[in-house]
Formats: sequence, C-alpha cells, structure tokens
Amino acid sequence: MHMIMNNLNHIVAQFPHELVTYGGNGQVFSNWAQFWIIMNYLSRMDNDQTLAMYSGHPQGLFPSSPAAPRLVITNGMVIPNHSTPADYDRMFAMGVSMYGQMTAGSYCYIGPQGIVHGTTITVINAGRKYLKSDDLRGKVFITSGLGGMSGAQGKAAVIAGCVGVIAEIDESALNKRHKQGWISEKTSSLDELVTLIKYYKEKRQAVSIGYLGHIVDVWEKMVQVYRLEGICLPDLGSDQTSCHVPFNGGYYPCDMSVAEAQKLMHSDHRRFKQLVQKSLVRHVEAINELSAAGMYFWDYGNAFLLEASNAGADVMKEDAISSNDFRYPSYVQHIMGDIFSLGFGPFRWVCASGEESDLAMTDTIAADVIINLLKEKGISNKVREQYEDNLKWVQEAGQHQLVVGSQARILYSNQRGRVAIAIAFNKAIRQGRISGPVILSRDHHDVSGTDSPYRETSNVYDGSAFCADMAVQNCIGDSFRGATWVALHNGGGCGWGEVINGGFGLMIDGSDEAEEKAMSMLSWDVSNGVARRAWSGNENAVETIADAMKNESKLLVTMPNAVTDQSIVENALRQSNLV
Repeated sequence: MHMIMNNLNHIVAQFPHELVTYGGNGQVFSNWAQFWIIMNYLSRMDNDQTLAMYSGHPQGLFPSSPAAPRLVITNGMVIPNHSTPADYDRMFAMGVSMYGQMTAGSYCYIGPQGIVHGTTITVINAGRKYLKSDDLRGKVFITSGLGGMSGAQGKAAVIAGCVGVIAEIDESALNKRHKQGWISEKTSSLDELVTLIKYYKEKRQAVSIGYLGHIVDVWEKMVQVYRLEGICLPDLGSDQTSCHVPFNGGYYPCDMSVAEAQKLMHSDHRRFKQLVQKSLVRHVEAINELSAAGMYFWDYGNAFLLEASNAGADVMKEDAISSNDFRYPSYVQHIMGDIFSLGFGPFRWVCASGEESDLAMTDTIAADVIINLLKEKGISNKVREQYEDNLKWVQEAGQHQLVVGSQARILYSNQRGRVAIAIAFNKAIRQGRISGPVILSRDHHDVSGTDSPYRETSNVYDGSAFCADMAVQNCIGDSFRGATWVALHNGGGCGWGEVINGGFGLMIDGSDEAEEKAMSMLSWDVSNGVARRAWSGNENAVETIADAMKNESKLLVTMPNAVTDQSIVENALRQSNLV
C-alpha cells in the first residue's frame, strides 16, 4: 500500500488524477474503482493468500502459502499477433488491458532519483568510452525533455560534471525543474543559449541550461555555429522525448506552439503525424552533420531512432541487416550493456518507516559495504570503476536532495553487492539501527529484467535480442525464491509490443527468513541475465558468471565456446547457400 500510494503521490506522479505515474501513459491502474478494490483486498489479506492483478484489474485473493508472493501482477499480456499500438488503444479503451510502463504498473517507482542516477552513470561512462576521459568539465552534452523521466537530465549533467543543455517545449515543465534547482539557467533565445554554452565551456563549470523551445531548433543552431565558426560545440548528444508515443504528445512538431500542436493533434491527427515525422527527419539531419564533425550521439532507448527510421530519416547503417541496425548505438549497446554484463544494474530500496534518519542510515551501511568490497583481492578494473562510481554516488546522495516522495535510494550494484547490502540492512533492522522494514527492488531496466531489442538487449548479437525468455524466466524465478510481489509487463521504455519486462518487491524485516529470501532471490535476479548475456558471447558476462560459479557450488551455467577459426562458420554457411 505504501508503494502504491507513492506511485500516485501528487509530487511524484506525472498525472496522478489519471493514475499515470510517468512516461505519458505509464499507469498504476486503469480506473479508480480498481484502486479502491485493491486497497480493500490488501487491507484484508493474510499471509497465505496471493492477490492476482490482471492489467490493473484485481482478479481476487487466492489461497497460496506464506512462501508465495503476496501479489502477482501482469500488465498488457496479450497474444503476440495482437500487440500493435492500435490493439493497445482498442483494448485500453475497453478496459481489458493496460500499459504499466515499467515501475508504474509494478508499484516500484521512486520518483526522478532513479533516472538521475541512471543518466549520471550513462554520461560518465559515455565520457570514458567516447572522450577517453573521466573528467567531463567543459564538455557539452545536448539532449531534450524535462518532463517525467527526462526531467532528471539537468541534475545528472551537473553531478557528472559537464555542461548540460536540455530543450523543453513545455514552459511549465521547464519552470518546475528550474524551481526545483535541477536546472541552473534557462533561456528562450538561441543566441543567448550559444553564449551560455561558450561561457561555461570555457570556465569548465558544471551547469544545466534549460532551453524553452524545440530540440530541433537547438540542433540546427549548433549546425549553424559549426558552419559559420568551424566549432562543434556539443561533445555528446542524446534524446529523451517520449518517442514510444510520438503521435500522442510524446514528440511535437517544430515551428508551432504547444497549444497549436495540441489542437492539431486532436483536430487533424493525420496531419499532426506527418509534421512530427518531418520534424524527426530534420532532427536527424542536424545530428548527422554534427556527428560527422566529431560529436558522439546515442539513442536513449526511448524509440527515437526507431521512429526516426519509420519517418524516413537517414539513421540506418549502410550494411544494415535487421531493423535495429542503426548508425547510432543505443546507450545499452555502447555504454550500459557492458555494465549490465558485469552484473551491475539499478538496485533500489525504500524505507517503509518514512523516516529520513533511516534512509541516512541505509546510505551509510551501503557505503560501508562497497568500501569492504573494494578491499577484496582480484576484482577487475571494470568492476572497481563501478564500485567507486556508486560509492561516490551514495556518499553524496543526501546533499543532492534527490528524494521525492518515499524515503528511497538507488545505486548500481552487482550480485555480490546487492546480496551484501541486503544482509547488512536486515541485520541493522534486527539491531534497531533501522526503525522499520526496508523494501528492496530495482528498475525493470536491469541486467535480467527486460528483453528489448532496441534497448536492454540491443547488445545481444546471437539472434536472440527479439526473444523474451529472460524477462519471463526472471519473473517466474523471483516468485518462488522469496519475492513479496512480482510483475511482468508488455511495453515500457520503447513502447507497447517492443519489449517484455518484469520487476519485483522484496520486504526485509530483520528475520532469518528475510535474509534467506534475499540471498536466494537477489542472486538469481542478477545471475539469470548475466548467464544469458554470457551465452550470447559477451566477454564481460562470461567472466562474471564464471566468477559466480566459483563462489556458488550449486550454480552451473552452460558456457559458450568461442569460434577461433571464423572460416569454419563461413564455409558452413556457404555450403548451405546461406551466404
């Protein structure tokens, strides 16, 4: 009940009256009747009952056992051949299915803190990969969106140490982030924007600049500066508009006001769609020119490149052999995918007491755990980097005022870290150092939680990127290893029909039973995805799962055998007339 109420908290949810937590249409329930029914069930249920949730509909309480989950949630589980956006519109209108995004429909959203951390980690590691530097002072990162999830980008840019430029067409969203302190400067003048970028770039000062206007105008202005002055101002670029729903308010046409665009969307939707697609083409044209001049661009998994491709923009590789062979990588392909393959992902927790002091204590405990992990012999430099990044994050989290809603925290951790932190929390609860239970969870966007060829599994190259076994297996496996609740969704991030994802909640209360559940469930929740990524040939994952098997005698994973002579494969394909 605590987690549901947080998802619908007016300072957390995007459209709380419509039961939408984030992402434009990421819903907790379909209607308020469902809310009241589930609250009634939760207030009456015993520990030998399980509540079945069918796309927002409380199907009922069913007899189970204390070891079973208290809730099993499914959202948007439809027959594959009927999983188009048009099918979703029809079924949602009928009240028989629902788009739960990721943590909206699984009751695990913790406000913008999650995406602040994820974006911070992404930008830091983009600097390492593309710019070959840990120091982002004076480096310019341009992107768009200051609404729900995307609203974290300004804060993340400052924490990462760069000059962040974020375009937003909705003045109320921009002003909200500015008032919140997550945007340092704001302007509606492109000339002033260029002046500000040059000023902070030269000073090498971390800053977030919000531009009131269309992102296409910003990119085209950067092209103009490059052509006139020979200077490519942006070093890094991305996009966080809601392109999973580009024709329903997720992306607006350029050269018209928000009010004009909204009116057109309702009065002439076909024309609105045409203008959106023309804007996407212009968007890509500017990015292509700047990329040729030295800027590094990545897709943030919001279906930007997919929709740009559908619009006819020049985003495909010349030798593309599949629908996700884009000229620009998804941030998972080039940045986060290797981190996932190391077993690191967005682990999070919520202090059920609601006390700030409890959250501060968990921060201290988590930092101590990471410090001890860093002292262990034999950890690789890649793992050490992740531990150090997240140690700095959790030590400084309090001063960044990241909490919106529940007393929650997020950090990226691997299997070893998650289990150690959970055990340490459970011990602290038992000792009274933490005054109440702690709910452990994670974003669905994680090592094992999501199958999505345009994002989470975009760096899986064995042909299985379009398969959803991992996410489904993960949900089932969590359910009988101790999860308090589990969820499995169609859609999330890249849109309906493009992704299957799942999540969990696990409450620890200081008991021996809670510790056993945490050790079993959290180990599986990471190892599942690492094993799948290892089988696809990812070297980081192969090393990580091999280490995990050394530490757990009951873990036995099918390992890949590398093809050392590529001609064997080529000859086999040639003999079969496949090449």
